[in-house]
Amino acid sequence: MASSGVNLLRWSALVFGVFYGFSHQNAIHSRDKKAVSQHEWDRKAQIIDQAKAEWKKRNDPNSAKDNGVISDPENPKFDLEAYLNDVHARNG
Repeated sequence: MASSGVNLLRWSALVFGVFYGFSHQNAIHSRDKKAVSQHEWDRKAQIIDQAKAEWKKRNDPNSAKDNGVISDPENPKFDLEAYLNDVHARNG
């Protein structure tokens, strides 16, 4: 028969192991949850940056000048047909 000291040691080791396993599992779970949250945040930030770049590309007033199309209707060289074709090409 095992003595009471050995039984106490066995039960203490069991309780310690269960406690350690529980705390270690919590640490792993919280680390994984944080990583998933950070990945989701980075994905959303990338989508927002991409949308900002696309919006800027479509609404940049200098882009019409790059194509040689004058977008100012007050300019004497303004050509409505060329401007509308340029807008259609950028949006379509």
